[in-house]
Amino acid sequence: MALETAKKAEVIGKFKTHTTDTGSPEVQVAIITERINGLTEHFKAHLKDHHSRRGLLMLVSQRKRLLEYLKRKDANRYKSLIKALGLRR
Repeated sequence: MALETAKKAEVIGKFKTHTTDTGSPEVQVAIITERINGLTEHFKAHLKDHHSRRGLLMLVSQRKRLLEYLKRKDANRYKSLIKALGLRR
């Protein structure tokens, strides 16, 4: 399930680090998080959709790898991103 263009632009606008930023780890993690949230809502209505569940697990793994990279490179950016997204309660 892809994000709508307007929603994606809103997420990019919120998490970008400079004016033309679309690919920083913060933006990538935020976009993946929005997709994960959308899929979790999808699974509340479609319990047996195992093909999409595989995609969800792949997105979770990709987000985990990006977060590990960000934590390794800059712990302060990592902590602020986790707080902004509400991850790792």
